[in-house]
Amino acid sequence: MKPIAIFRHAATEGPGYFTEFLHERAIPWQLIRIDAGDAVPQDASIYSGLVLMGGPMSVNDDLPWIPQVLALVRQAVAQNISVLGHCLGGQLISRALGGVVTRNPVKEIGWGEVTVSGSEPARTWFGDTHSFEAFHWHGETFSLPQGAVHLLSSAYCANQAFAMGKHLALQCHVEMTGEMIRSWCEVGADEIAASSSSTAVQSAQTMQAQMADRLPQLHAVARQLYQRWIAGLIH
Repeated sequence: MKPIAIFRHAATEGPGYFTEFLHERAIPWQLIRIDAGDAVPQDASIYSGLVLMGGPMSVNDDLPWIPQVLALVRQAVAQNISVLGHCLGGQLISRALGGVVTRNPVKEIGWGEVTVSGSEPARTWFGDTHSFEAFHWHGETFSLPQGAVHLLSSAYCANQAFAMGKHLALQCHVEMTGEMIRSWCEVGADEIAASSSSTAVQSAQTMQAQMADRLPQLHAVARQLYQRWIAGLIH
């Protein structure tokens, strides 16, 4: 089987639970460390799927790798190669397929409930789950490209996920591990402090105190989504 290409855009925003999921199923993968200067591949066909992780930058920033990643996503979709995006990754997919990325009304940081849409495609992705506590860390939001199906929303962000056939874009984070949350709280301490008056932003202490209860459910949702997504991989 061809490997899955996983794009990391920041050293602290790796694939987390997703690679645990892949290891359990002996699915090969390759980490492309954009943050460390790895080149963006030009040929999507050498991979069974593309997975785009998060990052602190904006899709609208003038960074040399962004147009290259957008082109690769369009190439993958045209060749029926499955694409999956988390947060920045979801925004990259939206932008690549004709959507726009704009400032969200508020920053959303920490645990927060998301609601699954009532559509048949949403049930296909989320099964019997109607809502769950997702992890958030974003200040921007994507629009739905033409032909996309809305999957998730939260009180602070209307577009939390969309699907286009077998391609999935998430604004929220389902890939989190305890280690990642602790690391993000440390690296993002100033950002948390600057937005502490917002009801959509939790303290580092609250985020970490809620991990024990919420990570198992988050991983259960992630398994459901990832299992559905790998069913579309090209072998």
